[in-house]
Amino acid sequence: MKILKSNILWMLGLLPLFICGCTAASQNTTTVQDVPELPVITLQAKDTTIQTPYVADIQAMRNIEIRTRVKGFLEKIYVDEGQSVKKGQLLFKINDEEYRVALSKAKAALDNAIAAAKATELEADRIKLLVDKKVVAKSELEVAMTRLKADRATVEEARTSVQAAENHVAYTSIRAPFDGILDRIPLKAGSLLEEGALLTDLSDISSMYAYFSFPENEYLQYERSKTSKKENQQVQLVLSDGSSYPYKGHIETVEGQIEQNTGSIDFRATFPNPQKLLRHGATAKLYLSSAVNNAVLVPQQAVFDIQDKNYVYTLDAQNKLHMKSFTPRTRLEHCFIVQDGLKAGEKILFEGAQKVRDGMVIKPVPAKTHVLAMSN
Repeated sequence: MKILKSNILWMLGLLPLFICGCTAASQNTTTVQDVPELPVITLQAKDTTIQTPYVADIQAMRNIEIRTRVKGFLEKIYVDEGQSVKKGQLLFKINDEEYRVALSKAKAALDNAIAAAKATELEADRIKLLVDKKVVAKSELEVAMTRLKADRATVEEARTSVQAAENHVAYTSIRAPFDGILDRIPLKAGSLLEEGALLTDLSDISSMYAYFSFPENEYLQYERSKTSKKENQQVQLVLSDGSSYPYKGHIETVEGQIEQNTGSIDFRATFPNPQKLLRHGATAKLYLSSAVNNAVLVPQQAVFDIQDKNYVYTLDAQNKLHMKSFTPRTRLEHCFIVQDGLKAGEKILFEGAQKVRDGMVIKPVPAKTHVLAMSN
């Protein structure tokens, strides 16, 4: 019994030491757990290429309206909407009976004028002989020559009338002025047409123009970056469905002046169109590539926004986090290019910004940096 009491007293004596030991262990555990391990990266400067998008207006190299040049009934339509046609191909026929009658009259008038002029010429020759023999006065010859001159002018006028009548007949057959694709045909056979009536549009889409506008500051950067004034900068086109156009284009011309209202200048790029995929009037995004030397890239995972400003957490020598704002130059698919506020060599929190706060101490671990290959 005495031995049992002695053991109990001994155990009670050790209890405070055990409790203190547990408490110390618990505090150490808590301290270790309060310092989270989070991925950190070191910002680096590298050469990269950025692609800047611009809204492009796609236009055919040639796009014209096919209109009538004479009045009449639309007799026949030889083509269909959306059809490819060749230069000189007959598209429409206007009834030409009235114009052929007018042509016959004009030719008859020409024949009469020629005959009258011939008779006047013979009369002038006869009077000249009489004048040479001094049978008639010289004034008679002058009158005859004046008549001949008037008759010859009548012949030329009649020839002009014949040419005009022939043109009217020719205008009744409407042909394609160049190879292209037809647009909608709003009229049907039998329609009464006025002069200048719209029959359809014709587009030459063998190659296409893409018009887009540069802000003035970007235009100046573009001009400075060119190695030669003859350089044709290649550009990429992304269609309205998000797909990339398979053929690259090149910048061909720059407008002569900057638009005062918008502060921009228009460019024109040319794209081949062998598959006839691009059509007149389409819209797309045009991407212009430009090189950036010593660009500091910040992954999007590291960035958070507060009141339209961009922030990251930087890490000091004591592994303490500091919230810092920066100004991006542009945003790429997976990262930002820094304009101001951050520099190469700084350490930043790669991800987990929503779990930390300013001034918090962390245990940094290297982040997987393969995501930084995203800039290209």
